[in-house]
Amino acid sequence: MKTKLTPVAKKLRKEMGKAETKLWFELRDRRFRGVKFRRQVPIGSYVADFASKKLGLIIEVDGGQHAELTMEKDAQRTAYLEQQGFRVIRFWNNDVLKNIEGVMHTIGEAIDHAPSPGATRHPLPGGERALPPQVQIGKASKHDQ
Repeated sequence: MKTKLTPVAKKLRKEMGKAETKLWFELRDRRFRGVKFRRQVPIGSYVADFASKKLGLIIEVDGGQHAELTMEKDAQRTAYLEQQGFRVIRFWNNDVLKNIEGVMHTIGEAIDHAPSPGATRHPLPGGERALPPQVQIGKASKHDQ
């Protein structure tokens, strides 16, 4: 379905950063658990990095442009996406680049706990950042982002 954000999404697909490209390699073509993910998906007035609409799952990769200055906007974005029935999980670029196994483990857990297709979705409140098991919340330094 074409929206006014479709040209923006197409441009973002061509300009993905290293972390997004690495994660897309793992998710594309139903490579991960047979789940169909799309990249740079327009949803309302936002473009989600990766989305499985069937599972109601959005994956966002943050870093650089998502530094401390944009955390409030990210929270608003997450709140909107959750109101639309999506569960949003976020990873720092650094986590994707240096710990792809942990990132994929966390995504796998989100898939395992996703509602059955067609079921009413109840997103978790807060849109907390999902981190691989060995990464501690709040321990990332500015140079890691």
